[in-house]
Amino acid sequence: MRLLIQRVSEALVTINNRKKSSIKKGLLLLVGIEESDTKEDIAFMCKKTIYLRIFDDENGVMNKSILETDGEILVVSQFTLLASTKKGNRPSYIRAAKPDVSIPLYRQFCITLSEMLLINDGPVTIWIDSKMRE
Repeated sequence: MRLLIQRVSEALVTINNRKKSSIKKGLLLLVGIEESDTKEDIAFMCKKTIYLRIFDDENGVMNKSILETDGEILVVSQFTLLASTKKGNRPSYIRAAKPDVSIPLYRQFCITLSEMLLINDGPVTIWIDSKMRE
């Protein structure tokens, strides 16, 4: 599982020129799911996300997590995060999970995130990859 996290002052998702969802200050999460991802990857990524201290404290230092702010979270499925550009000029998405795997895991990610009390302020963008734990 791969996340691209952006701290934002606001974020909006449109589909076919229609607003699907929006948030004010908080986090925009782009989520890429691999065939090999499990519930353990979901738990790891959700925990890392909610405790990531990228919001300013009273001294202007990034020292607060989303749990310590009145922020919101917008989660967007983004299989292109798993693109490989190692060979040639056309990205390969071989690592990206097919819908029968990715949709249930994406939904579980959103549920787990909500259960851990989650809720966009930039420009802070942090990449977290569950395969790079050490």
